[in-house]
Amino acid sequence: MSIINIVNMNFAYDDGILLFSDVSLQIDTRWKLGLIGRNGRGKTTLLRLMLGDFECSGKMEVPVPVEYFPYDISDKNLPTLKIAAQFVDFETWQLECELSLLEISDDVLERSFETLSGGEQTKVMLAVLFLNDSRFLLIDEPTNHLDLEGRTIVGNYLSKKKGFILVSHDSALLDKSVDHILSINRGGIELTQGNFSSWQCNQNYREQCEQTKNHQLKKDIRRLRESSRQLTEWSNNAEKEKYGHGPVDRGFIGSKAAKIMKHAKSADNRKQQAIEQKQLLFKNTEIAEKLSITPVYFHSQRLINLENFFVQYNETAIFDGVTFSVDVGDRVAVYGRNGCGKSSLLKLIAGQNIPYQGHCRVPKNLKISYLPQDVSFLQGDIKDFITQHQIDESLLRAILHKLGFLNDDYENDMSGFSAGQKKKVLLAVNLCEQSHLYLWDEPLNYIDIISRTQIMNLLLESQPTIIFVEHDKTFLETIATKKIELHRNQL
Repeated sequence: MSIINIVNMNFAYDDGILLFSDVSLQIDTRWKLGLIGRNGRGKTTLLRLMLGDFECSGKMEVPVPVEYFPYDISDKNLPTLKIAAQFVDFETWQLECELSLLEISDDVLERSFETLSGGEQTKVMLAVLFLNDSRFLLIDEPTNHLDLEGRTIVGNYLSKKKGFILVSHDSALLDKSVDHILSINRGGIELTQGNFSSWQCNQNYREQCEQTKNHQLKKDIRRLRESSRQLTEWSNNAEKEKYGHGPVDRGFIGSKAAKIMKHAKSADNRKQQAIEQKQLLFKNTEIAEKLSITPVYFHSQRLINLENFFVQYNETAIFDGVTFSVDVGDRVAVYGRNGCGKSSLLKLIAGQNIPYQGHCRVPKNLKISYLPQDVSFLQGDIKDFITQHQIDESLLRAILHKLGFLNDDYENDMSGFSAGQKKKVLLAVNLCEQSHLYLWDEPLNYIDIISRTQIMNLLLESQPTIIFVEHDKTFLETIATKKIELHRNQL
């Protein structure tokens, strides 16, 4: 057993923004530790501090070698076996054993890594990672873009392993894989024993208690501020008596007014200090504030109708023909294995020029809001982006604030945002748009767990008409009123 020891750690980026302040904790390298927190709060940065990529003040003792996932692969055209050998020494049979646990055929080792699907690449490199049995493993969001089946397989695989930190926003994966939770909150870092569900249960209870305490604190602060205002008014009135009507002893009244004002200022200072102290008592629990969306009424109950429909490329169908309709209030989940055409289906409904066969009825006056899967194109200032898309700035800022954005985030170039922060910008834009139909392509990819809860509550309460692609099992099972499975064409 080894212990990673962090004592009074402080870290700030070059722009001076403090990310970690006076953090102290101990991590047993035998644990299966889940690392969670809002996007942009420093999960990946914490891993990189353990790697030694950044310097911090205080003490960071990592007594064992560490290994980071995902790997940086420079040449993906090499055979997979050669790429694997770049990162760890092993016998081929050892890697084949790990691949079998991940339900991957060992014939992928002879193929060029570039030819593997995204899911196959992820699984192969996870197998390579766990051949480093003498190292403590830092696993950063391994299931992004994996389909439902792939996530289940990876979850089962990780459940049999130990000695790692897993950054993930997938609650089902965390429940299956970890025995401790490290959460990065607004005001610090908290370590608890158990899986995600036990952490969430405790969190919900603490939220209720803290909201009650915070409500009382706000009442106390209002009372102190009112008392401070009255003291100021009292001292001002005493000073005005020097200039009253008729003969007055201005020297005596001035001396008296000065004493009263001094007493009032002293009392006011004490009350201001009390206000500041009470404000510091507000807890650092991340509250999942309610989001809102405003769907537009459509004159017809049926919005979309598809019959014997399939998308095609190079005159070849990507998936078998499907028939389904979308009515007002439907929440339709489109799912299937990676590469079966889910994104193409949404793009076509959104109005993009995608070749297809079959019947597809989408009314011309139907207002559609489309949330793309890709976020890499976002760059520049948020204000410029708002102007370009003609969005209500105050509304967008309010939504982003509820999703965990800090005031400093609005001043930064979006190209430096985390993938989760970029996704939130696009999601907030989508929520600002009044539409008949919302199309969301993997809306939760990179999005933190707290924001996922907010999004689920939004859809359940507002009940917009939506077609979405998502691989988060909990989200899919909770939200979908209809499910459409696409089967990849094997021809």
